[in-house]
Amino acid sequence: MKKKIFNTLLENIKTLLGALFIAILIRSLLFQPFYIPSSSMEPTLLVGDRIFVSKYSYGYSKHSFPFSPNFTNKRFFSKDPERGDLVVFKTPADNRTDYIKRLIGLPGDTIQFVNGELFINKIKILRKPFIEKKLIRCGNFLLETNTFTETLPNGVEHLVSYKERGSLQNSQKFKVPSNHFFLMGDNRDCSKDSRYLDSVGYVNSLNLVGEAKLIFFSNDTNISSLLRFWNLNKSFRFDRLFNKL
Repeated sequence: MKKKIFNTLLENIKTLLGALFIAILIRSLLFQPFYIPSSSMEPTLLVGDRIFVSKYSYGYSKHSFPFSPNFTNKRFFSKDPERGDLVVFKTPADNRTDYIKRLIGLPGDTIQFVNGELFINKIKILRKPFIEKKLIRCGNFLLETNTFTETLPNGVEHLVSYKERGSLQNSQKFKVPSNHFFLMGDNRDCSKDSRYLDSVGYVNSLNLVGEAKLIFFSNDTNISSLLRFWNLNKSFRFDRLFNKL
């Protein structure tokens, strides 16, 4: 009887370990889910969005695996990201925290804001006329923002939000080093990104985790939470389900 119980327990453990191994493989090599906790990528990504990130888009490094085991300082099956990609990366400040931003600058590029206009390699980036005004939460504050369509040099179009008179309307000139990238949030006046050299700065290719591909779930956390579970159904953003990024 005891032997039968032991064998059953052993088989259950083997099954659990096998399932855990497969889950780690999928998470490390194929797709990993992420939650959007801040408004730094609005209007593209909203607080409460859940996204799938492709782990194979840029190849693999130690940051592709859980807990970033320090077994290599190389990138395998490496593929360069493209301007305009939505990139998940480990912040250079601690090599642990996951950020998601849009890739704006490639190695060798010069990036600068002048009077609220974005310049890449001294060329002003096309911004289509104002689309709408929107209140976006930035920490404990609400920002009145204007939304535009921005077109990057490679033709990628995406929405961006700017405060009318934001603190980041003018910037220093950023020169992207070799093997590094310059990334910014689409919510340009409420995003800690490569413009903050002390905390984020230029992102090494080894810190790239993957490319955001799909919103698989979304709910408005201002409407429901664990303490307001009765509003859960009202908080679902059905129009965002399975939206490609």
